[in-house]
Amino acid sequence: MTQGAGSNYTNLASEPPDHGIGRSRGGLTSKIHHLVDGHGRPLVVLVSAGQAGDGPVLEHLLAHLKVERCGPGRPRTRPDRLRGDKAYSSRATRQRLRRRGIVAVIPEPSDQIGHRKRRGTHGGRPPAFDAEDYKGRNVVERGFSVTKQWRGLATRYDKLAIVYRGAAVLRAITLWLPHLSDTP
Repeated sequence: MTQGAGSNYTNLASEPPDHGIGRSRGGLTSKIHHLVDGHGRPLVVLVSAGQAGDGPVLEHLLAHLKVERCGPGRPRTRPDRLRGDKAYSSRATRQRLRRRGIVAVIPEPSDQIGHRKRRGTHGGRPPAFDAEDYKGRNVVERGFSVTKQWRGLATRYDKLAIVYRGAAVLRAITLWLPHLSDTP
C-alpha cells in the first residue's frame, strides 16, 4: 500500500479557469476590466487572468453593457464612443466597433504605424484619431484608481474569480450610490 496524493493541488502548473489567475512576469496575477461612464463610474466589471490580452475581453464587456434610458424603450447597448489605450488598437477591434456604429478613439501604436508605412501605398490610410477627445481617457484610469482603493481589490485576497468580481461589483455599487440618492 502506498501513501501520497495523486495530485498536489497547490503546485499545479496553471490555475483552474474559474480562479481567474494567470502567470505573468510579476507572478500570479489577475486583471479587472471595466467600462465606465463619463464620470468614472463603472458600468460593466469583468475579471480575467493576468496574462490575458485586453483586446479579446472588449467584446465581452460590450456584450454585458446595458444602460437604462430616461424615457420608454429598451436599454442602450451601444455607447457613442469608446476611448481605449493602445492595447485595443487592432484592425479587428476597429472593424467590430465600426460595425456596431461606435466611434473608436484609440491611438495607433508605433509598431503598427511602422508596418503601415513600410507597406507604402498598400498600407492604407491611418485610422482616424481625435487627440482632443482622447484626453478624456484619464477618466478610465481614475476609475481604476478609485476602485483599487479597496485593499482587498488591490491585493486580491480572494481565490475564486467570482468572489473577486463580486467584490469589484460591490465597489462599483458603492461608487454609484451617492449619485443615485435624492438627498445631498
